[in-house]
Amino acid sequence: MVPSDEVQLLLDHVRTTGIEPRESARGWQHMGAIICDAALQRQAKYKTHVRPRVVRLIKRWPDAGTLSGFRRRMADESISDTLAWRGPQKLAVIAALTKAFDEAGVDRVADLANTLADEDRGLELRRALRRIAYVGPKTVDYIAVLAGSAEHVAVDMHIKGFAREAGVSYWNDYSRVSQLVKETAEAGGWSTGALDAAIWSYMSERKKV
Repeated sequence: MVPSDEVQLLLDHVRTTGIEPRESARGWQHMGAIICDAALQRQAKYKTHVRPRVVRLIKRWPDAGTLSGFRRRMADESISDTLAWRGPQKLAVIAALTKAFDEAGVDRVADLANTLADEDRGLELRRALRRIAYVGPKTVDYIAVLAGSAEHVAVDMHIKGFAREAGVSYWNDYSRVSQLVKETAEAGGWSTGALDAAIWSYMSERKKV
């Protein structure tokens, strides 16, 4: 549990900046999109480099909404060409995530959400995902977000930067900042996802100014 004064510190900063968290659905109802989004987002500009490619994938591979459909497409066509992505590292992550989900018995987005929400199966899947190169705790939490969870926060540079500006001393500590955002959201009457998304949007838009 986070001390109340630290929650108040972040809550005050939310109010000072004028951020207004709003409840809205997050993620994709398409397994191929979730896998590619999660694999490509690391150290990439989301709005210009990741999202357009994910949208293109959904349009070109509508039948890849299930994992089995995505695997069939991957076997018949080039995911590299479809995404217009040549970097082998992230393409390898796409393949590894696909394999991990298949081994976990996940086929639909609902299967993924239910597995992650289950205490035992969720822990097992998270461990399997963490064994993949370049998949850290942020990516694992981000996958939960992409599967529709409103109770997870993917602590990236934007969330950390906001915490640092608020005066949080441990702004670079993933697990502590994650818990702080969750408890601040509860104190403010929002879902974790709504606060996470609002902070991320505020910080990412500000970077452009």
